[in-house]
Amino acid sequence: MIDVPEELAETQEEINGEAGRRFITDLPRLTADFLDRWDLRLDGHPMHGMCALVLPVVRTTDGTPAVLKLQILDDESEGEPIALRVWDGDGAVRLLGHDPDTGTMLLERLDPARMLSHDPDTHRAVLVIADLLAHLTATPAPPTVRRLSDIATDMLERTPPVLARVPDPADRRLLADCAAALREVMTEPGDRLLHWDLHFDNVLAADRAPWLAIDPKPLAGDPGFDLWPALNNRFDPADVRWRFDAMTEVLGLNRERARAWTLARLLQNALWEIEEHRSLDPDDVELGHRLR
Repeated sequence: MIDVPEELAETQEEINGEAGRRFITDLPRLTADFLDRWDLRLDGHPMHGMCALVLPVVRTTDGTPAVLKLQILDDESEGEPIALRVWDGDGAVRLLGHDPDTGTMLLERLDPARMLSHDPDTHRAVLVIADLLAHLTATPAPPTVRRLSDIATDMLERTPPVLARVPDPADRRLLADCAAALREVMTEPGDRLLHWDLHFDNVLAADRAPWLAIDPKPLAGDPGFDLWPALNNRFDPADVRWRFDAMTEVLGLNRERARAWTLARLLQNALWEIEEHRSLDPDDVELGHRLR
């Protein structure tokens, strides 16, 4: 019934190995199952990111346009429906249905032709992100969401062996500084409901709202940990300070704490890259230097 995009298949195999291959193989069956179970019919071409297949559908019982999102169930995706239920369409896409066994979701259909990444004005896009984050992170996180405190502890435990594998002394010092900044703030990790991945491609327009967030990877923590994607998207070294200052002002954050949590995001990225035997992203490194 569907053609699985080759790029999604390749990404799933790279990220998830055998589990990713099984997921891709099972997608046609899963699609047919949920089309039947939720009384849906296909209504457009498949879309995808790195982790999920998204199919435009119509609910046959009432003609409601929606999208069917099929993804691997893991630590990140299992929290998505929890956050979407809490936000209940206020600043984020509305959840219409969810299968806890597979992580499959039925979501309100937004307009993929009106994505924030299409706005050529980077400053305007950053302020849209800031306004959304201020709204979304005003909500306390439910107890079932992953805790930033646990993630921070894990990051610091993994840091020493990773530092030993960084050949460049300047990069090593930068990551050591990031770890030190994280230690300073991790005793107060926060309790707000974070999106974690609110970059320009994860903000879409809808008839009912100018902009709505999609695809959260929710955490309970400090909103300063949510600034990284809007600092890193369309990276411009000369613009880092403007973006950081604008976002911390809109969200009403303490700048030093926000700086520390942003450096923690650099450390998180670095741990992933080095543990997978990849080089540090030069944009990440430059962003970190700009905030030190």
